[in-house]
Amino acid sequence: MSTHLPEPVARATAVARQAGFTMSCEPEVGVLLAVLAAAVPAAGRILELGTGAGVGTAWITHGLATRTDVEVVTVDSNQATAELAAQTPWPPNVRLVVGDAVQVTAREGVFDLVFADAQGGKWDGLETTIAALRPGGHLLVDDMTPPRFADAHHEHKTSEVRARLLSHPDLVSVSIAWSSGLILSTRRRA
Repeated sequence: MSTHLPEPVARATAVARQAGFTMSCEPEVGVLLAVLAAAVPAAGRILELGTGAGVGTAWITHGLATRTDVEVVTVDSNQATAELAAQTPWPPNVRLVVGDAVQVTAREGVFDLVFADAQGGKWDGLETTIAALRPGGHLLVDDMTPPRFADAHHEHKTSEVRARLLSHPDLVSVSIAWSSGLILSTRRRA
């Protein structure tokens, strides 16, 4: 992959690096996220769970390019981390929310694309995240590669998420053994 990063991604990456934030999505995941964001229909909605320093958000806005018809809601539970993301100037269609990911997801309606990059909404509240996915919408779940397990609890929770996504009756899912390990799911249309 090229080392040249799109401008919003380079800005957010610099903020993360300066703050010592090491949990940003990897560039390969970001490129896929940009591709999926570019496919969101007119007047669509995107939800990111785990804003971090805003690198994933930057990939989403890169995929949207000049489009402002798509609402982007990005959630982080940590105020200090969310303040890192707030250092990057975002288009008016991007809304940064500090709060519990499961609670925010439950009250925000439905989305065409959900990027689950935090424990909230993935380890906890996965059913709420799936319920927030519009029929035909995509769910991208990051950090699913076994060598990246921090401990036995991490391995157990990731295994639970993997099993649930790959067997969920409302989803068609694929495990992608690439980058940090991904599962990409599409909600079936009725």
